[in-house]
Amino acid sequence: MNKTFKSISFNPIMLDVIESLEFKQPTEIQLKVIPAILKGQSVIGQSHTGSGKTHSFLLPIFNQLDANKKEIQSVITAPTRELATQLYDEVKKIIKLAGKEEEWKTKLLVGGTDKQKMIDKLKEPPHIIVGTPGRILDLVKEEVISIYSATSFVIDEADLMLDLGFIETLDQLLIRCKQDIQLMVFSATIPQRLEHFFKKYLENPLHVKIANELSPETMEHRLVAVKHRAEDEIIYQLSEAINPYLAIIFTNGKENADKLHEKLLEKGLNVGIIHGGLTPRERKRILKEIQSLKYQYLVATDLASRGIDIKGVSHVINAQLPKEEEFYIHRVGRTARAGMEGTAISLYREEDLKLIEKLEQKGLEFVFYDVRNGEWKDAKAWNERNLRLKTTTEVEKEAWKQVRKPKKVKPGYKKKMKRQQESIKKNMIKSKNRKK
Repeated sequence: MNKTFKSISFNPIMLDVIESLEFKQPTEIQLKVIPAILKGQSVIGQSHTGSGKTHSFLLPIFNQLDANKKEIQSVITAPTRELATQLYDEVKKIIKLAGKEEEWKTKLLVGGTDKQKMIDKLKEPPHIIVGTPGRILDLVKEEVISIYSATSFVIDEADLMLDLGFIETLDQLLIRCKQDIQLMVFSATIPQRLEHFFKKYLENPLHVKIANELSPETMEHRLVAVKHRAEDEIIYQLSEAINPYLAIIFTNGKENADKLHEKLLEKGLNVGIIHGGLTPRERKRILKEIQSLKYQYLVATDLASRGIDIKGVSHVINAQLPKEEEFYIHRVGRTARAGMEGTAISLYREEDLKLIEKLEQKGLEFVFYDVRNGEWKDAKAWNERNLRLKTTTEVEKEAWKQVRKPKKVKPGYKKKMKRQQESIKKNMIKSKNRKK
């Protein structure tokens, strides 16, 4: 990992851009996929949020760009307008740093914007289009743009594409591309249904999987038992204990998000909300307000845990834990980025214990707390009682093994054996406690 970007075959302009971006050395995913992309190979890049996936494809795409060809050369797709806009901003940043605003052309194609204005701006085809699959397909079908000229096609956050039902739309786009188009797929996870899709379009791709570092060392994971209390009451108590720079509060689903947001507003917290049920204009406004530090708290669904870059998140609070480990990792990955410290606080119920156990088995360390009157209190681990019962049972079994069985059975022999077993058990527990 001590290789530099100079060891990769970038042209001088791109090396200047990389220096301006202040990238010191390639991340693991960049080091493994960029050389293959530069050779024209199709790739599947699988790694966690914040691992440098975006520049793994953007840097080589610009390296191959031919400004003299007035045609679409690269199609970059993302599952949501926010993610597409974020990618587009990175594309524009690279163009600006390269000093090529007049030569390298790009366009953002997403829903929720004036379609006619967009069509007028597409009279001259851009070199790179960034957008959501649905809007790109609309414009292709209406013959506003042709993507047949494209030499590369990016599918970012592929597993979220699958979740949101965009695979058929992508299929419709790809059958309108050249058969030998270079396909670059990036995803945190690769569900089985995606593998069938890949087989259709990818011939011997390079599949790079970076081991998912569960969470940075700078992050602490705290668990708070709900115990018949209201979520908003616990979060209000937490607000007094943590006073965050910015905390994202995750819920399962839009309805839960709306209810919690309303209750926290009633309690006087400075809280915003973002989820897929908001209109594009509302989502855009909220994201702007977050960046301008209008809110201290943000209630969100899993949409916000996937790729949306919200800077300065000091705390992640799970009002409800997700059902799958991957979603927990995505959520808490919003904090403790770029070496900063962060805290993940999860409210848990009995039905969450399986997930907690799985995450512990994978190496995550949880600390158990309660919060009362705006102060942290130490709490017992969820499985402490179970462990105590297990230990007691083991001691009882061991004590029975040491009980002397009488040669002749006399009346009351069972009671006598039980007293003997109790005495041995007490001595064994005393001995264990002394050792501790």
